[in-house]
Amino acid sequence: MTFLSVFSCRVIQSKNEAFPVGSHVVAYCGWRSHTVCDEKGLIPIIAAWPKDISLSLALGTVGMPGLTAVYGLEEILELKQGETLLVNAAAGAVGSVVGQIAKIKGCKVVGSAGSDAKVAYLKELGFDVAFNYKTVDSLEEALKTASPEGYDCFFENVGGPSSTVALQQMKDFGRIAVCGNISTYNDTAPQTGPYPQMVILMKQLKMEGFMQNRWPHKNEETLKRLMAWVKEGKVKCREHVTKGFENMPAAFMGMLQGENIGKAIIAV
Repeated sequence: MTFLSVFSCRVIQSKNEAFPVGSHVVAYCGWRSHTVCDEKGLIPIIAAWPKDISLSLALGTVGMPGLTAVYGLEEILELKQGETLLVNAAAGAVGSVVGQIAKIKGCKVVGSAGSDAKVAYLKELGFDVAFNYKTVDSLEEALKTASPEGYDCFFENVGGPSSTVALQQMKDFGRIAVCGNISTYNDTAPQTGPYPQMVILMKQLKMEGFMQNRWPHKNEETLKRLMAWVKEGKVKCREHVTKGFENMPAAFMGMLQGENIGKAIIAV
């Protein structure tokens, strides 16, 4: 079995005029130092990529995680100025961008993360409230204290029992974008309950799962916006870099265990 991942690569040999030697692409391929593929597995990095911006950002803020953040906020949640947003796994590659874009849009942002270092990072990014869900006495009380009036929108990355607690803090007619289910990725058997249908019914919530590849026609414009925000300093980036191809398995497990702040990157 070959694990799949996303790479920022340089083309070293080509028979396709659209991808000349020396050009840079994002490639979806297996864990390997070199790969052979056709154009179906390649995405050109946006034209005129600034020389002072690392190409690794094409794997993070100015790539799939950034697109996920924008589409979740704009296409699914339809976030409006003045609303209150909750995002969990907020110090990750997606969550950290979600919170910053929500601040650009004039919203109150509450983020939860799994370490004090991650909470400090969220405060650096401008989150209005951030807390360590592992050390609070009660997740319910932490959410209530952070936003006593409740939450208009919830960007869901974690799933599991904590998700049900968060749903109970939503305002009536609140919206939830389901982006991930981190809490279950290491499970060996399906989770059973708690079941959130009643709170969804009584609060008349809207919950929708999504993946960023639903809007390919918007990618070019969206990536340009993300790059502009990075250049202007409105969206800040942090990468958790592990050096060495041989360290990929350990880095992958570390990512699943929440060791990274920002995008987990392997430098090969």
